Amino acid sequence: MITKRLTVGVFSFFLSLSSFLIYSSTAYAQRMGGPLHKLQYAEMAVTNLYVDSVNENKLVEDAIRGMLSKLDPHSSYSTPKEVKELREPLDGNFEGIGVQFNMMEDTLIVIQPVTNGPSERVGIIAGDRIISVNDTAIAGVKMSKEEIMKRLRGPKGTKVKVGVVRSGIRDILSFTVRRDKIPVHSIDAVYMIRPEIGFIRIGNFSATTHQEFLEGLEKLKGEGMKHLILDLQENGGGYLKAAVDIANEFLQKDDLIVYTEGRRAPRTDYTANGNGIFMDGKVVVLVDGYTASAAEIVTGAIQDQDRGVVVGRRSFGKGLVQRPIDLPDGSMVRLTIAHYYTPSGRCIQKPYKNGDAKDYAMDMLNRLKSGELTNADSVHFADSLKFETLREHRTVYGGGGIMPDYFVPLDTTIYTRFHRELAAKSIIIQQNLRFVDNHRKELKEKWTSFEDFKQGFEVPQSLVDTIIADGEKQQIKPRDEGEMEKTLPYLRLQLKALIARDLWDMSEYYSIFNESSAIVKKALEVIGQ
Repeated sequence: MITKRLTVGVFSFFLSLSSFLIYSSTAYAQRMGGPLHKLQYAEMAVTNLYVDSVNENKLVEDAIRGMLSKLDPHSSYSTPKEVKELREPLDGNFEGIGVQFNMMEDTLIVIQPVTNGPSERVGIIAGDRIISVNDTAIAGVKMSKEEIMKRLRGPKGTKVKVGVVRSGIRDILSFTVRRDKIPVHSIDAVYMIRPEIGFIRIGNFSATTHQEFLEGLEKLKGEGMKHLILDLQENGGGYLKAAVDIANEFLQKDDLIVYTEGRRAPRTDYTANGNGIFMDGKVVVLVDGYTASAAEIVTGAIQDQDRGVVVGRRSFGKGLVQRPIDLPDGSMVRLTIAHYYTPSGRCIQKPYKNGDAKDYAMDMLNRLKSGELTNADSVHFADSLKFETLREHRTVYGGGGIMPDYFVPLDTTIYTRFHRELAAKSIIIQQNLRFVDNHRKELKEKWTSFEDFKQGFEVPQSLVDTIIADGEKQQIKPRDEGEMEKTLPYLRLQLKALIARDLWDMSEYYSIFNESSAIVKKALEVIGQ
């Protein structure tokens, strides 16, 4: 009886306390009269009175996400872990052992050790299989790629012991690797695509992009480059400063590169300083529907200032400026505060409805359905969206994204259903990896020169047959002989490019792939005019 009275008494005490808290919060909110206190009041009520226990941190995170979801499509919230993952490619480095790798079934295979990186310094080579980390097995145990990366990465200067299986050696090799800063390159390819014509592909705009770009330009100029193809296809953007610095290399002193303006953010102009190292020579910028943000800034500046021309398809149309707001626990809110405008005054941002992220995400599919990706005449602009370039007074259009000067339709015939399904199941990647792994030594001995490889190597029929057979095992088959015939040329090209990448690097991959690219062919034609 005494226990029951105590229990009831404790419950009554906490009920009274909760009532007091709610009353106090209500009175405070009424005095202050602000929506912030209303939010605090609601959170306090749920935390103290809800029937079940709640995760207060998650409750607050969900509230922040819910608030931002009613705004534009690019205002967002990131947890501390997500912030770290987002910043690594933009910061230009991470700390780890320095290997490019791929997973074949459940085994990590080293594609290439990073040049002069910690793994190369201790003797790890391409083709090695890393099977253990600090005496813990990572092969044959169904460990996720993310978990493996977590074990291999760590603070600079710390050591990690890895067990390695190497072809031709019976015993397991053991290496102790001292982790170091590993560069993350934002430029995918730098090479001479034709005599006097250089090719540079930028994957994103990070803290190191400008320096990488300068090194690429100097390399190509040393090889006789007079004109440049700048490939920004599938470049999702990155740092504004990197984009401004890249555009600066092409433009005259005081040329406007981009300006930003918002309700609470006054207009800010970004202009060229006149010290660029590629002020002459033709420039062609390649774009597609996934070229966004910082990549659109560079494209718009070069087009509006008549420094070069744009080839491809309308870019994504991401012209909202986000300000990162760091929160005390390491999480971050990225809040839209302004718009990007090209030098002619075009707003890069495509139209959107606040809170309608689904429709915004379906934009590329809608472009395909409308015929925009396959027919330039399907794109219609109102007269109010007409603008002029600043020197030659050519007509360009606003309304979202950068419309190219030369439209190149998407060729939907080369990507057959059969090929898409093989790729989706990772059959092509896995069989290519297995082929290179089994034949790496003989391939390197035979093809000491990439140019000889590019001209003379042919994908063996046995590799193609293996891929087709693997597809059949997973119920992936061509509908008919016609679909098989359409699939094979692109499949062979893809395999040759992948083999080149594994034997050399990404420049060699694009050197092969670009020979069949309609957008690249059009760029070469434009430069030749």
